[in-house]
Order: sequence, then C-alpha cells, then structure tokens
Amino acid sequence: MKLEQAGLRRQKFADPQICADGAPRARVALRALETLWFNTGTLCNITCVNCYIESSPTNDALVYLTPADVAPYLDEIAARGLPTREIGFTGGEPYMNPDMNEMTALALSRGFEVLVLTNAMRPMMRPRVREGLAALVREHGKRLTLRISLDHWSATQHDRLRGAGSFARTIEGMKWLAGAGARMAVAGRMLWDESERETRAGFARLYAEHGFEIDAHDPAQTVLFPEMDETAEVPEITTACWDILGKSPESVMCATSRMVVKRKGAAHPVVLSCTLLPYDPQFEMGRTLGEAAGEVALNHPHCAKFCVLGGASCSG
Repeated sequence: MKLEQAGLRRQKFADPQICADGAPRARVALRALETLWFNTGTLCNITCVNCYIESSPTNDALVYLTPADVAPYLDEIAARGLPTREIGFTGGEPYMNPDMNEMTALALSRGFEVLVLTNAMRPMMRPRVREGLAALVREHGKRLTLRISLDHWSATQHDRLRGAGSFARTIEGMKWLAGAGARMAVAGRMLWDESERETRAGFARLYAEHGFEIDAHDPAQTVLFPEMDETAEVPEITTACWDILGKSPESVMCATSRMVVKRKGAAHPVVLSCTLLPYDPQFEMGRTLGEAAGEVALNHPHCAKFCVLGGASCSG
C-alpha cells in the first residue's frame, strides 16, 4: 500500500531513496565524466534576480580556486584515463578571480576544450585580463568558448534582472570578444511571455545587428535555460518516470559531469554532483573524482524541473 493511501504522505524531496508517495526515487549513475566544472568562486560584480547560486559582490561562500586547486583534478583525469573532453569554469563571475586566465591556460595546455561562463562585463574588460584572454584565443582558437550570460535579446528585459546598463556593458564585452576572434555562445533564460521560436528570432536579430557569429537556432550556441524556483510546485522523479517521459538517466547532466568547489574556511576543494546545487550537503560526493563516481539521487526540485523535465544541461 502506498504511503499516500495509508494517510502517511511524506514531504517531497525529503528522502534520497523514496519519493513522497512511497515510490522509489530515480537515481543517475555516472556513465562517463565528459565535463568537469570548476566553480571559480561565488563573488560577482552584479547581483541578479533569481541567481541560482546567489552570486553577488559580497557572497564568498565559495572562495576563489587557484591553479594549485585545479591541477590535481586534471592530473587525476590523466591518471585514471577518464574520457573527459571539456573543462568548464563558472562562478560567480569567473573573471573576478585573479587566476582565471592561468587556470584556463592550464586546462587548454592539457588538451581539453574549455568553456567559460561569463557576463562579459567589467571584470573581463580590465586591461590585464583582456590581454591574457586575447593571447589564449590566439594560441588555442576554437578550443576555448566563452558563453555569455544574456538573459534576453532586449535591453529592457535583460536589465530587469541584472540592473540598469547591464545589457550595454555585456554587448560591449561581446564586441571586444568578437574583435579578438573569440568563439562565443550565449545563455538566455526562458521566463518571458514569448515562445522559444520568438526568443530565438529575437537573438538572431541581435546577432545580425552586431555581426556576432552565433547561431540563434543552435541549442548549443544559444542555450535557453528553464527558470529555477525552489518554491514552485515540482513533481518528483520516480524510477517509473523514465519510461513515462520517454527519457533515459543517461540524458541527465549528472550522468556525464561533476563540479569542483572550495567552501569558505575549508582546507581543500570537494566534488559535487552538478553545477546547480552548490550548497546542499547531500550532493557533496568526496574530495576526488574517484570518490565522486557514485550514483546521484534526484532529490531536489532542480533535478526535476531543470534537468529531467526541462532537458537542460550546463555543458557545451
């Protein structure tokens, strides 16, 4: 008899093994570590509405990583013969971290593709940072991609979330990147009163206006993320949902990626199951990639709404 029938309904997302109705919770095994993310720190130059990681000019809950933090994980990938093709850097704003270009160079020198998530604003535009970034683009070309956070194709809607003038400063950064020959992608948000087709058409017009070589209709080049709201009503994902939804556990982000963070006051970095859940201790998997190779219980609303139902992924 199900718990609901017995009048003993559980709280949703409370038990990593069992859903509220008593059905077994879906779990995802690590099929292959294709993307390893590094959170460079939660400090950011701006505070955005609904930032999933609560980045701001004052949030240093995740402190700056250093090249000395990154290198052991790249060494472990080589030592274990892992099939990792991509290294991702996220934040906060990665270019707030003074070692960002050095960490990028370290990953590129090991032969990885590198994806950097940035708002392309003033931290990236500082002369010293620009000079180093331009050199990396010249040396490594298309193996380095910068995915720009551009919530909407219009300044009005973008600035509503990121503050007045944010859109103009990001476009300025994108123009500089285009002039430097950098490979760019864009990350937008699907929270507007318009269809995906209309949103992509708007981005296409924006790219054409500025001569940006980004395909608005390619989901890998213009990524439109579903909105994440932990207070919204979200269904849990049971083991039966895979067949009901016609999806596979292998399609979920934690089947192919992990993220490294360093918490404030911690002696060493740790590995998390994914980029979306930096503060929930149940998703901390260990200090090494080997320790982080276990299954992940989909015990959070983001697992359901963003990954399974939304079909989204942070990877390139």
